[in-house]
This record gives sequence, C-alpha cells and structure tokens, in this order.
Amino acid sequence: MTDTTPRIAQELHFQTHDGESLFYRHWPATGAVRRGAIVLFHRGHEHGARMAHLVDELDLPDFDFYAWDARGHGRSPGQRGYSPSFGTSVRDVQTFVHHIGTAHGVAEQDIHVVAQSVGAVLIATWAHDYAPKVRGLTLASPAFKVKLYVPFARAGLGLMHKLRGLFFVNSYVKAKFLTHDPERIASYESDPLISRPIAVNILLGLYEAADRVVADANAITLPVQLLISGADWVVHHKPQHQFFERLGSAVKTKTELPGFFHDTLGEKDRAPAVAQIREFILQRFDAPAVPVDRTAAHLAGDTADESRALAEPLSPLSARGAYWAMTRGGLRIGGKLSNGIALGHATGFDSGSTLDYVYRNRPAGKGPLGRSIDNTYLNSIGWRGIRQRKIHVEELLRIAMERLAEMHREVRVMDIAAGHGRYVLDAVLASPVKASSILLRDYSDINVRDGRALIAEKGLQDTAQFVQADAFDRISLATVTPRPTLAVVSGLYELFPDNEMVQRSLAGVGDAVEDRGYLVYTGQPWHPQLEMIARALTSHRQGEAWVMRRRTQVEMDQLVEEAGFRKIDQRVDEWGIFTVSLAVRTGR
Repeated sequence: MTDTTPRIAQELHFQTHDGESLFYRHWPATGAVRRGAIVLFHRGHEHGARMAHLVDELDLPDFDFYAWDARGHGRSPGQRGYSPSFGTSVRDVQTFVHHIGTAHGVAEQDIHVVAQSVGAVLIATWAHDYAPKVRGLTLASPAFKVKLYVPFARAGLGLMHKLRGLFFVNSYVKAKFLTHDPERIASYESDPLISRPIAVNILLGLYEAADRVVADANAITLPVQLLISGADWVVHHKPQHQFFERLGSAVKTKTELPGFFHDTLGEKDRAPAVAQIREFILQRFDAPAVPVDRTAAHLAGDTADESRALAEPLSPLSARGAYWAMTRGGLRIGGKLSNGIALGHATGFDSGSTLDYVYRNRPAGKGPLGRSIDNTYLNSIGWRGIRQRKIHVEELLRIAMERLAEMHREVRVMDIAAGHGRYVLDAVLASPVKASSILLRDYSDINVRDGRALIAEKGLQDTAQFVQADAFDRISLATVTPRPTLAVVSGLYELFPDNEMVQRSLAGVGDAVEDRGYLVYTGQPWHPQLEMIARALTSHRQGEAWVMRRRTQVEMDQLVEEAGFRKIDQRVDEWGIFTVSLAVRTGR
C-alpha cells in the first residue's frame, strides 16, 4: 500500500562556478533501497517549491527528489529574473547535477530530469551542449518560442539592449492563463517569491539557445518525453513539434494535452499526465535504453549530409554562387589591408599561424582602415569563440595539473598538434604546479619553427621541446617517452571529418597516456558560420576550401571513451560553438 505521508524537504545550497550559493530542496527516498533521483527544474518567474507537489503525486518512494531555485529566482541570490547569461544558467545545471553526484552519491546515469517551460529549454540546451548520461528527460511545454504578441518584438528588444544595456521586461501573463486549477491560481497570485521581471539578456539568450537546439535536436540522443499543452497562451507549438521530429533519441514520446494551459504540470486535470511521466521514468529504470552509437556519424547522418552539401560547388550563375563569389572577392580586397586576413590567405584560415594571430588579438593592417577591417575580422563570432576556447583549455589543463600534483605524480604534458603551442605554454606558466616535461608536436614545419621560438621567448627551453610529428600516426604517439600523464588535443579533430582518422589518433593517445592520467580535448558541435567558412575561406591544405563537419558532443565523447578515457569535466562558450572537456584514462 502506498504511503500517503507527504515527504519533507531538506533545504540546502550548492556553489556555482562563479561563487554564487544557490538554494535547492532535497526530498530523500522513503523506500528501502534508493533506485535513483528525479531532478525538477521550474519554469521562468517561479521557483522549486512550485514543483514540489510532484514529489508526492509521482508516487516514486524509491527515488530522491531535488528541485533548485535558479539564480535570480525564489530563495537563490541575485537580481530578480537575472543571470549573467543564458549559458551561465546552463552551466549552473551542469554544476547542480555534479553536486548531486558528489554530495548525495547519485550517479549521473541514475538521474531522470523533469523540466518545464524555460527550465525545459535550459535542460534541452544542457543535453545538447554537455551530452550528460542521465536516464532520460521529461520536457513539459518547453518555451522554445515565447508569444510576445507585438510585431518585431524580438528585433526591437535586441536593438534596445544594444542602445540601453541591461533592462528588464515584465511578464504579461496572468495566473488564470497558466492553469485552470483554482488553488494554483491563488497560490501564484499570493506567492511573494514569484518574480515577474526577466532580464532582457536572458530573454534574448533564451531565443538564441532555443533556435540552435531546435535546429540541431538530432544531437540529443537521450530518451525524451515531450508534453505539449494544447491551449498554451504563452509559447508557440510549432518549435516543440520540430524539436521532437528532429530528436536523435532512439526512445522518444510526445503527448499533446488538449485544453491544457502553459503550466502543464500544475494544471487542474494533470493526474493522467503525471501518471504518464511516472510510467516513462519507471520504464527508463527498468530497462535502460542502449546509447545511440554516433562513432560512425562521418558516414551517415545530419552532420555528414551537411558537410557533403557544403563541399558541393555552387553554380556561379546562381544567386548563392554569385553571393559567395562576391564575398570571396571582398576578402581578397580585405587581405590587401588587414594583416589577419592576409595571413589566412597565405597559411590557411585554420592554420596554427592564424590561430596564434587570433589568440594575440592585436588588430594590425595598413593605416586606420586596415586596422579597422582587421578588428572586425578578429571580433567575428568564430574567433571570439576560439579565444574563449583557449581560456577553457588553459583552465582545464591547470585543473589536471593540480590533480596530478595532489596524487604526487609528475606532470608530463604532450600536445599532439600544438600549432605554436601558446595555450599549453601559457597554462604551464600560470600554474603553481611545475611540469617536469612538455612535449609539443605538430606536422607543420612553420609551426615547429615558430613554436620553438615561443618556447625560447617564454624561457622554457629546459622543460619544453617541439618536434615535427604526425598526430594521426598511432605508433608514433604510442611510443612517446617519457609517457605523458597529461595529453591535449585542441582544434585538430574539428578539421577532419573522418572518424577513422580520429579513432587512430585517439588510440595512440590512449596507448601513450599513463593510467589515471588526463586528456584535454576540444569539440565543435555547432557553428553559426559554417557556410561562410566553407564558401569563402581556405584551409591550410594547399588552398582547399575549409569545409568542416560538426561533431556532436555525444559523438566526440564516444570516440574518447573508445580510446579508454572517461569525461569528468567540460566547458562551453556562451554561443555553444566550442567545447573543451577533461577526461581521465581508465583503461580499456
């Protein structure tokens, strides 16, 4: 017989990456053996207590429940409705799930997530960008596209944000348009923790993340249950259906709930919907889904089709062909004035020389016009992402070095395709932990020459060496001496669409790195300028077009796991373009 005694929540806090202390509730399991945990994410303007009724309604005594108050909401600190960015809030999700693992002993694979509205977009973005291994996701009325009811409202908000800076938009939604439940309506109207304002940067970030995740939902392979409110006054239905159709999940279900308002999980007649959620959760724990294998994604699938389409030449008589011909012409003219564009034409826009120029970020060119053009070039979203990637690579390298020091192990660094090696050398110099050896490798004689000069410039000749070597030669990698305890591969695999090459390289890295050593690796699951890069920029390979195949985070992580590593940490830039991950070698 089911115990009808309401569960009592423990009130706790966890620390974010930037030092905030966010509030959350924990309802311990009441069954004899804990099977797992359900983590609840509330909608915008609300807080975790607004989802607390689900703890008893779902009737899952063998599961812990957790519910946070997002930053700027409920009992968590911060200006109401504000976060530094939408990406910051997504990272908070990752931090919270990690905290549940370390503080409460719940492994990621024993977690099921239930999220609503804005919370559901946060979770969809987290699933896309971080590729967590939770059991599944239940997404209720995800706010992929909010109904603003004012023509050109989004464009207007964006313009006002540029002109005014930060400001807040008040929610127009009344409680009676969220739910038919009189108790929920009354509690919403009297709840002092309900916050109507939302910061404009978060509203715009919500739209941008939603556009990206809906368009690239095939990257999400977790089991997903989608609930759609049939009479939703707050968000549009079309992106929800598009998201579901594009999901890469082997297990996915969609339920449309006629007459339901936006507060799907707080509607008057929610019992059948709650029962469906309960059934979906139990199915995931009774028979966990087999992960979707993406290690052969270079042969077939969305990213393979995309890269092949970008490699196809356009007719010069077509509108698109003419447009990109004009763009290439503009870049040729720009290259006569901008040092950065000229360097890209000379060595390839993906070369180590170009990346080192982007890292230094000092606009140069012929006269004020040339410097202005170069400044615009260096501040394109792709190059901003590259510089953020460098920061993240250096951060995770320092974390790995500190972990090795804590284990009283030597720090022996190997970068298999270092370019000029700037990010490795900068990370080593910034760390209190001293490296006993640094081996930088690269295939390009130009990179080797300039990398050796950089080693001398930074005074690391006694510790570091730079050799010319092939990052895809497994034997060459496997026989490196002394064996590295920390390997890094940054910005390399993104340049090569073929997973067989990457598998060969990673196998060599796995052979080389000592057990319980570390690997820092990068990925590029998304890019807003793929066509521009493919149609207008040249690569380091003798002037060929720079055509990239995106690898989803799931795919990249699976390739790394295949080589004997397990991901333990990750960073993503604000735009979701470049990821940097830290993995530990566990053996095969």
